[in-house]
Amino acid sequence: MSTARINHQWRLKSRPVGLLKPDNFSYVSEPLPEPGEGQFLIRNVHLSLDPAMRGWVMDRPSYIPPVQIGEVMRGLAVGIVEKSHHPNFAAGDRVQGMFGWQQYLLSNGDRVMRLPESRLPFSAYLGLFGLAGLTSYVGLMEVGQPKIGETLLVSGAAGSVGSLVGQIGKIKGLRVVGIAGTEQKCHWLRQELAFDAAVNYKDADYKQQLRAACPKGVDLYFENVGGEILETALDLMNTFGRVVVCGLISQYNTTAAGPGPSNFVAVIIKRLKIQGFIATDYYSKMQEMVSNFTQWHESGQLKYRVDIVRGLEAAPTAINKLFDGSNHGKLIIQVSDPPSVS
Repeated sequence: MSTARINHQWRLKSRPVGLLKPDNFSYVSEPLPEPGEGQFLIRNVHLSLDPAMRGWVMDRPSYIPPVQIGEVMRGLAVGIVEKSHHPNFAAGDRVQGMFGWQQYLLSNGDRVMRLPESRLPFSAYLGLFGLAGLTSYVGLMEVGQPKIGETLLVSGAAGSVGSLVGQIGKIKGLRVVGIAGTEQKCHWLRQELAFDAAVNYKDADYKQQLRAACPKGVDLYFENVGGEILETALDLMNTFGRVVVCGLISQYNTTAAGPGPSNFVAVIIKRLKIQGFIATDYYSKMQEMVSNFTQWHESGQLKYRVDIVRGLEAAPTAINKLFDGSNHGKLIIQVSDPPSVS
């Protein structure tokens, strides 16, 4: 814990146009807060960087109110309780919540989840058990309703969500095909995560490769990207197929509306079911997800990787790794040192 007793924060300064930029934020310092009665002080250890953050800073109606100018930037984080005057939280507790882009914060316990002890690195709370884990689990299992023998196509397959979706699909007996943006990522999907096939969408003939990889068509498509990739997937869908819309990352930083899929009539012709979802609607499934993920990880069926960038000051620049595809695994800011693993 810093002896300077200072808390650093990133606060939203302006609405971005295109990619997020450091000058859209203010890096401010304030005295470290002291917990009062019924409060506790949290030291952030790891901060999750997610594509949804780009939407949170837009001043428009959404599933969650936008971050206001002058507010601490919203973000899921895991941390340690440093000092407590709260009956249900003690110093040393591991906690998770929307703690924001800052080093410390006070809490009264509202919407704070106490985390179980784990033999895994502290970053696993975000890389495996965090919002990406819940998103992948409920998106596939609750929304997608997979069936043994079906073909599952996943876009953004090397990302924190897509990589877990594909592995869950394999555990559940599906043929899994991934779409990613580099041959290195495709190799990782095939060799390390046991995807049946993976295609680099930057290859000139990627559409032909996808069709060859899905000889029986696609029954279930997990959408993370949108745009041309969505259009390509619709051509491959089987009659009565399902499309799970998790994200549309290709559109988050556009300054003008892009064209919709030119083949959207396929939804009618093929009688497709398309459903968007927000993972936080399924918090009741968190314990089920943690239990299954723990079992699958310990048996070697479920792997994860994290891309850790050190230092809170790097957050406004590092987040764009999500949009240029340079991240490898769950993108995390290490805000402070994690506790040692016993």
